[in-house]
Amino acid sequence: MVEKGDSKSLAPVLPGVTLGRSVWADKGHLQFGFSRSGGPGGQNVNKVNTKTELRIHPDDLHGLSERARTRLLRLAGRAVDAAGCLVLVSGSERTQEANRRTCVARLRGLIERALVEPKIRRQSHPTAASERRRLERKKARSVIKQQRHEARAAW
Repeated sequence: MVEKGDSKSLAPVLPGVTLGRSVWADKGHLQFGFSRSGGPGGQNVNKVNTKTELRIHPDDLHGLSERARTRLLRLAGRAVDAAGCLVLVSGSERTQEANRRTCVARLRGLIERALVEPKIRRQSHPTAASERRRLERKKARSVIKQQRHEARAAW
């Protein structure tokens, strides 16, 4: 319990599912689909629909800036379908719930990476001293080549 005047602040309670720093989505917008998974697993693979597909439209993510949304779609790459929905698939676990958690964790990872604002690279100019050193190296190299040329001509 937090007493009045306590220095600890409570994190805001967001409705739905928290997917990143202040990014959340309504539970109804996370659409899960299930199908039979391939690969090893014996007869369980042939009986149980454990492969999970998570679909969500980026516009349904609250708290995501337009620039972050653009970065998210670029990071997702082929995981974006023709309708613009993010489609994340997991079939590596043995249960639907575990595959569902894996899909949501992958979505959280994509969102966290999309929230990072890239640093803008500003081109800098060389210092006067570095320019002077560069020209001195060029002159020294030129002198060496000139001496070689003169030595060849003397033969």
